[in-house]
Amino acid sequence: MLLRKLSTFGGAAKTFAKVVPTNLKGKSKSSQEWLTRQLRDPYVERAKMMNYRCRSAFKLLEIDNKYGLVKPGHTVIDCGASPGSWTQIAVKQSNADGGLPGKPKGMVVGVDLLQIYPIEHAILFGNSDFLRKETQDKIRASLGERRVDCVLSDMAPNASGIRALDQENITTLCYAVLRFAILMSTPNASLLMKVWDNGDVPKLEKSILEYYKTVKRVKPRASRDDSAENFILARGFVGIER
Repeated sequence: MLLRKLSTFGGAAKTFAKVVPTNLKGKSKSSQEWLTRQLRDPYVERAKMMNYRCRSAFKLLEIDNKYGLVKPGHTVIDCGASPGSWTQIAVKQSNADGGLPGKPKGMVVGVDLLQIYPIEHAILFGNSDFLRKETQDKIRASLGERRVDCVLSDMAPNASGIRALDQENITTLCYAVLRFAILMSTPNASLLMKVWDNGDVPKLEKSILEYYKTVKRVKPRASRDDSAENFILARGFVGIER
């Protein structure tokens, strides 16, 4: 239902396009462009209306509604969680909040290098580098005996402006998430990771396919048209040995 409602935003987008920010004085050109784009973006306004922390909520909503990644009772890890919109979705979809009486309650753990303000019914590790062993150890300790049904990653490195370096850095993040998922996932688990289009992605997809039944690239409608962002979706975790 949420996604069908989003399809009515065509007219709304035209309305937002007419809005011009008035507080641009003294701001850099890139800041001016960002502010203008935010005001024109229907997903930004929609996120505010639905109390999601940022527009990226709709990326996960679209993918989850289509592929059914997160179900009641699932244990979900959200890597690169800040400011928390994917964690918000995961809490609802996994029933970690107990909002679906009679359905099993899930568990959601979010981690980010940045601070994450509290999200009810989620365990959060802010100011924590996912690449560090101690951070992953904390996540494992929080899980107890649970195995993971879905690993989400919206992580991206800070852009250096050097395209090759940025591509290398996000690929490094993806391999770190993949290694964690391989060690912690339950059979038939899913994995969703953000990538930027580059020549290393096919090799990454081939690596993922060693451990999952299916791997594909998806680009939800909420991803901006001018963005190189895509998501790798892997389903049906088969483990280290087939």
